[in-house]
Amino acid sequence: MKNSLRIVVPFWLAAAGVGLIAASPLIAQNLPERLRSDDRPEVSDRELDSSIPLLRAMIERYEADLGSLRRFDDAPLSDRRLERERAFYESWLQNTDEIEVGALDLEGRIDLTLFRNHLHHELRAVVHERRRREEMNPLLPFAQAIVAFHEAQRDLAPADPPAAAATLTTLERSVTELQQSLAREIESLKEQSNTRPVHLKPTVANRAARAVDDLQRSLRDWFTFYNQYDPLFTWWASEPWKKVDQALANYARFLREKVVGINAGDVNAIIGDPIGREALIDLLQHEMIAYTPEELVEIANHEYAWCLREMLKASDELGFGEDWKAALEHVKNDHVAPGNQPQLIADLAREAIDFIEDRDLITIPELCKSSWRMEMMSPARQKVSPFFLGGETILIAFPTADMSHEEKIMALRSNNIHFARATVQHELIPGHHLQGFLMDRYRTHRALFNTPFWLEGWALYWEMRLWDLGFPQSPENRIGMLFWRMHRCARIIFSLSFHLEEMTPADAIEYLVQNVGHERSTAEAEVRRSVSGDYGPLYQAAYMLGGLQFRALHEDLVTSGRMTEREFHDTILQNNSMPVEMVRALLMNSLPPPDFKAIWRFYGDL
Repeated sequence: MKNSLRIVVPFWLAAAGVGLIAASPLIAQNLPERLRSDDRPEVSDRELDSSIPLLRAMIERYEADLGSLRRFDDAPLSDRRLERERAFYESWLQNTDEIEVGALDLEGRIDLTLFRNHLHHELRAVVHERRRREEMNPLLPFAQAIVAFHEAQRDLAPADPPAAAATLTTLERSVTELQQSLAREIESLKEQSNTRPVHLKPTVANRAARAVDDLQRSLRDWFTFYNQYDPLFTWWASEPWKKVDQALANYARFLREKVVGINAGDVNAIIGDPIGREALIDLLQHEMIAYTPEELVEIANHEYAWCLREMLKASDELGFGEDWKAALEHVKNDHVAPGNQPQLIADLAREAIDFIEDRDLITIPELCKSSWRMEMMSPARQKVSPFFLGGETILIAFPTADMSHEEKIMALRSNNIHFARATVQHELIPGHHLQGFLMDRYRTHRALFNTPFWLEGWALYWEMRLWDLGFPQSPENRIGMLFWRMHRCARIIFSLSFHLEEMTPADAIEYLVQNVGHERSTAEAEVRRSVSGDYGPLYQAAYMLGGLQFRALHEDLVTSGRMTEREFHDTILQNNSMPVEMVRALLMNSLPPPDFKAIWRFYGDL
């Protein structure tokens, strides 16, 4: 039956036999007039497909609407954006409250649980974002004046050139005076030897410096929109804007050099921004991990102890006795010559695929096997990712001709044959390339619930599984695999300890050098990657912990004889990404309760 529907955001698209439920309107407070309407906007002119399951339709509409919201309200530090997003998430939660849970099948119940978990997480993220802004506020009292320019242009408000010039002049004076005031405050603190206030902590000041960069770009975009196109605007605002732009650049540099302590042009400094225990607990709740951060560190220490025992066995076989670091040095020096790394990676990829197919472990589509490709990683990228990265394209880290001699040697040693053999399958098949290939083809709406515990945990699980199946053929192979396994344990320990403010970046680097056997340069790159903010606070911990979750599931379902290897692995990938406790519910045909909370102690009680 054809329908002509007019609805209010957010929207529910009914599955067959399920009626369209009235949605709560998005809170209109502080919205520009052109975004406020009591009319119900047309969804589209096409016939709506009633065969789409209810939750999938909701999730797809939610993602589309959220994308529109964020692209419109994209001013840095915008209070309006936070308020609109909060109202948006709450309105969707209200709609999920009205779903008749008993009418949903297992897939629907899982999607509903995932969706509500996501919405609660986003609401908590708004609270944490406000708290982080409050810490920076003394350093950014001028921010809202810049935000107001950006939002007025978004709202299509006509420019007022004389008023804009006056505001820019005041803004430039405010930034300059603030910098002078902070300089005096810093000097005073040096004399008194007092503990710095929160806004002068290096981590907060570094965060504020990044915000100043964003505000400067926002103001520049606003100015460019009108400049020359409105001659009167250019006449009034051109010179005041140049002065503000320079004042903001000076202020960002001042924060980095005088408050954070980073010299101009220092690309190697590692600062980071710990989020604290409360925020970590919230993130673990979102990831459906029923352990505290401290318990996860204990798990990592337990796994590390196993790795060390196995490392000592392999070291002894090679004639190095208990000096496992000497054995590791022996392995690091077994690398191919410059120029030969691509061929090594290709050979290792084929070896892993043959090993897996010979044992009928998982279905690998032919197109997946033939469609991955290689690129060489730039020297700059290798400062953050000193080992290769993967997916459909595998990025190969290896020395370049213009590196220093020391950098070349470290890159060769860090990407030796046995380290590479241990992780090619992690990046390609059955790891990230196979994951991405099937995620694009099955239950694509679940991409919203993508989590590193599923993404990285799956690839790490296969490192464990291949170890159990005898993939390493020599002590050197085993040391290569154990290096990475020790590294994943260390990631849990130093990343969680950093966010608990129990370990500094320098402490983390030293831990990787002493306890894993990293080159110092690769240890610095790993810590920089972990704490710079480009990855979520739990990302590095998710490798080993997600792998342990999948290993526990394998024991419950495959080792017990309830599923074959192929059935187990195919079903996981064909259901796309989600927290692993929901994978468990799906595989065990267990309906999550409406008030679901994570309870699975996948590693047992500690």
